[in-house]
Amino acid sequence: MSKYNQDIEYAAQSDPYDPDNKPILQPQLNVGGHGATQRRLKDYHVTMIGFCSGIGTGLFIGTGSAYANAGPAGLLLAYIIVGSVLWCVMQSVAELATVIPTAGSFPHFATRFIDPAVGFSLAISYGYCYTISIAAEASASAILVSYWTDMTPAVVITISLVLILAVNLLSVRWFGESEVIAGTIKVACFLGLVIVSIVITSGGAPNGQTTGFRYWHNPGAWVDYNGITGSTGHFLGFLAAFVNASFSFIGVEVVVITAAESINPHKAIPRSATNVTYRIALFYVLGALLIGLIVNPTNPHLVSGTGNANSSPWVIAINEAGIVALPSIVNACILVSAWSAGNSYCWVGSRMVVAMTTDGQLPQFFGRTWKNGVPYVAVVAAWLFGPLAYLSLGTGGASQAFSWLMNLSTVAGLIAWATLCFCYIRFYAAMKKQKVSRETLPWKSPFQPFTAWYGFIGATIITLITGFPVFLKSNWSTADFIASYVGIPIFIVPIIIWKLVYKTKFARAKTIDLYSGRLQQA
Repeated sequence: MSKYNQDIEYAAQSDPYDPDNKPILQPQLNVGGHGATQRRLKDYHVTMIGFCSGIGTGLFIGTGSAYANAGPAGLLLAYIIVGSVLWCVMQSVAELATVIPTAGSFPHFATRFIDPAVGFSLAISYGYCYTISIAAEASASAILVSYWTDMTPAVVITISLVLILAVNLLSVRWFGESEVIAGTIKVACFLGLVIVSIVITSGGAPNGQTTGFRYWHNPGAWVDYNGITGSTGHFLGFLAAFVNASFSFIGVEVVVITAAESINPHKAIPRSATNVTYRIALFYVLGALLIGLIVNPTNPHLVSGTGNANSSPWVIAINEAGIVALPSIVNACILVSAWSAGNSYCWVGSRMVVAMTTDGQLPQFFGRTWKNGVPYVAVVAAWLFGPLAYLSLGTGGASQAFSWLMNLSTVAGLIAWATLCFCYIRFYAAMKKQKVSRETLPWKSPFQPFTAWYGFIGATIITLITGFPVFLKSNWSTADFIASYVGIPIFIVPIIIWKLVYKTKFARAKTIDLYSGRLQQA
């Protein structure tokens, strides 16, 4: 037995639905961060979650406002740069999860490789990031349904929340199946949009107009930001798209959390880390390029704020091309994407709760599971943030409160990116200090530790510039400033409190635990 597997208690666990599967020897409850969930996600579940997780209204609709701010070149460059940061985050955290596939993954890594206080704060902020997003996606569903009918939004929100809870209370295997179905629809929709975009730009649409690179020349590759002309306006437009692109990418990393419930994380997680390269290139970079070919960035519908297919750059182009039936189909696909995103956000939030129980930061009651391995208390605890969606129906203070909550959520996701890369930096330092070769690991991510440093610095910069519009001349807003940056002290304050109460210490490279929590094949 290798050094990695010494002094660990193991329990055999296999998938009852796959009798031929070789059992995994899993560490006992709370050993190395392991919880009581069960390994029932097959490789194809993890692959599809990795390829499609987080794809929601941000990709299909949110790109419109980013495009209006930055123009074709600005949008494309923003997605390439942010995509490179995400790629680095994914490679770093995927290696950690492959080595130590624990419950919730992220908070345990911070607890183990940085400081228990950081793990506690990350669990709160990252869990909050996703539980609040349940409400956002349920609210988005109501807006999307308004494309066809005047049905009361509260009814749509209620239906969405009930379905999300029901799926998350089933075995994780069925959560995986739901994500496979939704992911297939999202991929098919996007590939269809790619084909339609090529047809439109080449003049094959009913209106017979060939767009080509027309909008790169008129109004131009870059556009002015809020009336600010010249290179300054172009740069600010790029920054706006840069921030918007970051928000669209948040959620891609959640596939790593499946490591604790994957039948074979040593193969499934590295494959997902590799697939993220193709995902970034296909969905985001190619998508940004095509949008720049089919829609004028000055089109007022891009910033109409409808929140449904009417403000999607794809649908705007389809309508202008004279294609009648497609907009409703696209809106239906976006609706599936919104529900799927809310479904996965509830799952992620519940696993953050479980992670806190395994690290002793919450009572074990919250980690209780049914016989099928579902942490039902954690699921309900995460889902209870969903009804905040009803705030979006209010006016004045209620609506403003919902907007603030969403700003906090997106900043928390960016902070998590930076923290996870720093976790890897500390892990790498411990490996080097303790003279443990990376050749002993089940999988090595490329270009380390430079990959992790790039992701850490990039995510930190994005976090700091999210509220840049408030610093522009005659644009100061105290409320907007607080909404943009209050997420930073919300992350820092729990760290300080935990350290003061429990006197935790920063993890030293020579003493960091590199061994417990590893899996062994029977």
